[in-house]
Amino acid sequence: MDRLGKHEFVVVADRLPVDQVRGADGVVDWQRSPGALASALHPVVAARRGAWVGWGGLADAIATPFSSDTMWLYPVSLSAQEVEDHHEGQCGSTIAPLYHDALASPAFHRRWREAYRQVNQRYAQTVANVAAPGSVVWVQGYQLQLVPAMLRRLRSDLLIGFLLDSPFPPIELYLRMPLRTEVMKGLLGADLIGFQRPRAAENFLTLARHLLGLQASGGQIEVTGRRVHTGTFPISINIEEIEALSMDPAVRSRAVGVRTELRDPRAVLLAVDRLDHAKGIEQRLAAYGRLLDDGDLDPARTVLIQIAAPSRHSSARSRQLRKQVERQIAELNGRYGGVGRPVVHYLHGTLSRAELVAYYLAADVMLATPLRDGMSLTAKEYVAARGDDSGALVLSEFTGAAADLPHAFVVNPHDTNATMQAMLGALNTEPAMLRHRMRQMREDVRAYTVHHWAGRFLAAIGECAAAPGRQRVPRPAGQQSRSPVVGNR
Repeated sequence: MDRLGKHEFVVVADRLPVDQVRGADGVVDWQRSPGALASALHPVVAARRGAWVGWGGLADAIATPFSSDTMWLYPVSLSAQEVEDHHEGQCGSTIAPLYHDALASPAFHRRWREAYRQVNQRYAQTVANVAAPGSVVWVQGYQLQLVPAMLRRLRSDLLIGFLLDSPFPPIELYLRMPLRTEVMKGLLGADLIGFQRPRAAENFLTLARHLLGLQASGGQIEVTGRRVHTGTFPISINIEEIEALSMDPAVRSRAVGVRTELRDPRAVLLAVDRLDHAKGIEQRLAAYGRLLDDGDLDPARTVLIQIAAPSRHSSARSRQLRKQVERQIAELNGRYGGVGRPVVHYLHGTLSRAELVAYYLAADVMLATPLRDGMSLTAKEYVAARGDDSGALVLSEFTGAAADLPHAFVVNPHDTNATMQAMLGALNTEPAMLRHRMRQMREDVRAYTVHHWAGRFLAAIGECAAAPGRQRVPRPAGQQSRSPVVGNR
């Protein structure tokens, strides 16, 4: 492992792959984050013995760097006010709505924008302090869009890649953001900017021309003598982890237990989302309710499990959404459920990876129907868990995963009738055809693992080193570059 403060590969993301938790006794400890994105990036950093810079998840918590699983973790401290203004304000109430088609109305406040600048600067300074000369830095997420330019001013020797795991909006939506020019310039501090889908990259190139008057062609942008590259790098999952968990006897036993607790219904549908307007939970529940109303589903033999993780942004709108979702669920259970037999089994909280895979195994149909999403990693995880090729996936066409999984029941989640028909199709299609579709999806997921994804992105960053105007600082005598950092695994 590299020494503390001397790392040739650094990931900087909004959150660390572990969370700070405070016990009943007030003692703060660390536990692995169950999030799909953290699980995807974790093996990338560990395999390259790199460093990870991010927030631990607790406000006003002070933590020192520490090593874990062959990598170093560098916690960034945020005050309670910064969490409110940066995370819940600028990120959760301004940027996230705009980047998800303004499904919730964005809000704009000067205080939030200033907090966004301050927090981004702190992340950039932390990376500048820990990166070795000529290191590769991978910046992730819309929470840190100013970091590339800030980091370039601090450390011009670094090779910087930025990857956006969310959608990137069309010009009409993006231009509503007061911080629009600063964010564009912040992103253009990177050598490579990666997106989930070609349309997102096209939106960015259009903005570079329209907003900044830059020359952009062939996926490249000329910026003051430098050439910034753009590309699409759809995120994948840690397939080995999911498959191993799906074969674990304890996990498989828990899956059987889930169905037993639900009184062994004929059909179990599953949805796993964060409580966010973009996830389409209200629309999905409405479609499910209509199927019960019309008699297309037998309430005595069907159950929908809705797992809703708390929103990362504890704003008034997220609290209102939770109330609305829980009201819909209560109404459905009141009309169609019985004692100990709900038609919607609702879990509000964050599950461990093992528990989540148990639910994947217990479900006959996965409903991944967000109104807008960069990828929908849970859809891919469900497919990876179905080692016997059983099950079916209903997938929103407004996710990155829809392009990767064409054998899913792809649907427009804004269309209630279409969503209803897709649910019925997933439940009623002949088992042999469902196995064929799942087998094809499993092949698609296995063909593009998290290692392929990371390898492509890192190789593309490495290619930027030879771009015109890109001068990298030589390494100190005797210090060799590790080829896995910018190559395929």
